[in-house]
Amino acid sequence: MRPFHYDKPATATDAVTNFRPGAQYFAGGTTMVDLMKLDVMKPARLIDISGLEKGRYDFIKWSGKSLRIGALTPMTKLADDDKVRARVPMLSDALWLAASPQIRNMARIGGNVLQRTRCPYFRDTSYEQCNKRKPGSGCAALDGGVTRHHAVLGTSDKCIATYPGDFAQALVALDAVVEILGEDGPRSLRFADLHVLPEARPDRETTLAPSDLIIAFSIEDADFPRSKYLKIRDRESYAYALASTASALRMDGNTIADVRLGLGGVATTPWRAREAEAALRGGPATEAQFARAADIAFAGASTTDENAFKVELGKRTMVRSLLETARMEG
Repeated sequence: MRPFHYDKPATATDAVTNFRPGAQYFAGGTTMVDLMKLDVMKPARLIDISGLEKGRYDFIKWSGKSLRIGALTPMTKLADDDKVRARVPMLSDALWLAASPQIRNMARIGGNVLQRTRCPYFRDTSYEQCNKRKPGSGCAALDGGVTRHHAVLGTSDKCIATYPGDFAQALVALDAVVEILGEDGPRSLRFADLHVLPEARPDRETTLAPSDLIIAFSIEDADFPRSKYLKIRDRESYAYALASTASALRMDGNTIADVRLGLGGVATTPWRAREAEAALRGGPATEAQFARAADIAFAGASTTDENAFKVELGKRTMVRSLLETARMEG
């Protein structure tokens, strides 16, 4: 690990105003410390935001069916919140299935959605070819590398690294909004517009400026008691998704009045299956309909020999998640 300066500002405004090139924010540090040890990230300055304004950004607030969550809320706190578990269980599910208890206690919601890929060619600096680490160097995964865990949706000829998180799939499905404090003051951004596809610049993973600070997430309609997050992985605990689905339903009898779908483990960004949703709305909640929607969701998949299984796995995961969600009370 390389030497760095350490700052701990008192307020969010101080953190943004005093931001300098080469700096990085951190709170729980559960991803940052790993990547610094691996020499993948080399910040000259770390800005500790964990205690900004004595907990001002650590909160869970309901107003009717709207939910607002502070970016410094620990994963465990949100996962264990009784109202969240009752009113929108897929948020709690996604956090419970995301990591070990120790990491959930340390990690904060804001940092969780910004975690970097687990692609081995990104995390191992002995590989020269990584367009995320060294723009323009190529992609070792695409150049004969091991690709079993890589993405099949949202890929490009520059990068096929999978977005690793779980919580973000629920946020994108729920039309969440990100509240940001930047050099020009506060602003809001659709969560769906936070992450960017790995096209010309795979190293640029979000639309945030370096000094931008996420302060909260808001969900206008978070009242989805019939919702869940299903995660399929190589082992039952502490593993990243091979395929996952965040699904939410509102039913009118056996007719789907509304549906939300976020897919994980299969895409380069948190993936909203909007065309599949459109195919389901107004139709019956049957396995045949769910299978048809899953075909639509994966119609644009691009695979390698090693990760082609993810298309069928992703479809089955989506169908199972929808079937289980439809059986819930709501």
